[in-house]
Amino acid sequence: MNQPVVLVTGATGFIGRNLVPLLESRGYRVRRALRAGRTGENDVVVGSIESPLSWDAALAGVDAVVHLAARVHHPNDERAAELYDAVNAQGTMQLAQAAARAGVSTFVFLSTILVNGSSTDGRGPFTPDDAVVPRGVYGRSKAAAEAALQSLASQSEMRVAVVRPPLVYGREALGNFRHLVGAIRRRIPLPLGLVDNKRAFISVQNLASFVAHLIALPVAPPYRIFLVADDEQISTTAFVRRIGQAMNRTAILLPVPSGVLTFALQAIRPELRHSLVGSMEIDPSAALSTGWTPPLSMTQGLRLAVGTSS
Repeated sequence: MNQPVVLVTGATGFIGRNLVPLLESRGYRVRRALRAGRTGENDVVVGSIESPLSWDAALAGVDAVVHLAARVHHPNDERAAELYDAVNAQGTMQLAQAAARAGVSTFVFLSTILVNGSSTDGRGPFTPDDAVVPRGVYGRSKAAAEAALQSLASQSEMRVAVVRPPLVYGREALGNFRHLVGAIRRRIPLPLGLVDNKRAFISVQNLASFVAHLIALPVAPPYRIFLVADDEQISTTAFVRRIGQAMNRTAILLPVPSGVLTFALQAIRPELRHSLVGSMEIDPSAALSTGWTPPLSMTQGLRLAVGTSS
């Protein structure tokens, strides 16, 4: 019996390095699409996604595509939106159109919860059916890609699954999670002791598990959006304490009133105001309705993320 072939873009990135071995352990033949530096017999070099590419050779015999590659960080200049659009929207559609022509059955697109918006303060959890209110140039570029993919799914035989995760944490995570781990390790006091919000998080292992689960689904609608998270949604304060517990350290949390912290962040680092003080709740019922459940608890995921397994 032939092994089903899955093409993975962004395979050498944080999420890809967790997804590829999981897919291989489940019997898939993974073809990694690389920008350069071919290292394995199943790798294919495609170049930079923002450039016009021919995907025909990479897609030959492929059953499913998992598109993880994206521009996440950008130069702080007037071309930021253009650069994001070139990779996250135009690059995605170039690949998806080629996949549909090649007869690929399933296309999984890793998007972001920022397509829904920046905060759930004063409202219920985000759902897949919400009108999109994308946050920042990154969120807008992902929203544009989603809209184009929905149109393509309605005109082809390829089913498209869009996954919008919240903050993804793990051993090699960057961004806010890495900064929090570093602060706890160096015993730097954090002004987060009184933050009373509720946020969704997901371990990289749980996210990889859900993506692998989507590929294996025998029947699915032509286009569907999924919001995924760990089995708990907790406050920033509680999350930082959980990180400390996983590290066998006590996080030093200063009791700064949320209003004072919000005012200070708005003046100094406004991009952190929502991610640290605001709520970001999601409704994962669509994902759970497929029969998937997170294989790891948040406690287990955090222990793997910071290097302890007991």
